[in-house]
Amino acid sequence: MAKHVGIVACSAEGAALCYRTICSEAPALMGEHMHPEVSMHTHPLGEYMVPIRSGDWEEVAKLMLSSAQKLSDIGAHFAICPDNTIHQAFDLVTARSPIPWLHIAEAVAEQAKAHGFQNLSITGTKYLMTGPVYPDVLKKFGISHQIPDEDDREKIDTIIFKELVNGIFREESRMYFNQVIQKLKGKGCDAVVLGCTEIPLLVDPHTCPLPTLDSTRLLARAAIKEALSKN
Repeated sequence: MAKHVGIVACSAEGAALCYRTICSEAPALMGEHMHPEVSMHTHPLGEYMVPIRSGDWEEVAKLMLSSAQKLSDIGAHFAICPDNTIHQAFDLVTARSPIPWLHIAEAVAEQAKAHGFQNLSITGTKYLMTGPVYPDVLKKFGISHQIPDEDDREKIDTIIFKELVNGIFREESRMYFNQVIQKLKGKGCDAVVLGCTEIPLLVDPHTCPLPTLDSTRLLARAAIKEALSKN
């Protein structure tokens, strides 16, 4: 039997993509219409945004732990969180969690390493782009990174919170992301981390100036692998 996957969700669009990816890609390994048992819990995004904006990661951790406990109570064997930003509270969570967790940035870093990427551009919320989530993990893998300049970070953050998390995907915004990524390519980046779990719903890897590292789908694939492992 495969392990029961628990999804600690934060924003709906990214969590839905992660869930769909698990369910749609697992049959290639498990057989027709088969996937691991999956359960999801989420507090409203609005409840997360208050402590995120104030930098209170302990409060963010409490919300994540609340979800993890509910998932553990119904049988989940491990947890994933398809939200990059709140991984800033990851260490606070794992120290007290009733079940183990996979780290989204580690799934991304492993893929980057496998493809030989050395200098990643990081896109996501302004909290993620300027925070420690990716720098801390990438350092362990010997991979460097760059982030957009301040004006671009603010615009990207606005697109995420005013459009993407609300299921709005505009061509104008897609082109803007491509322009920002092109700038980072010019600065020596060899791949781009789509580090908000809704960005893969906007950025088209076929027209993006750099190879994409889709954090949402990479986490989902890591969850399938873990669910099928014998550990």
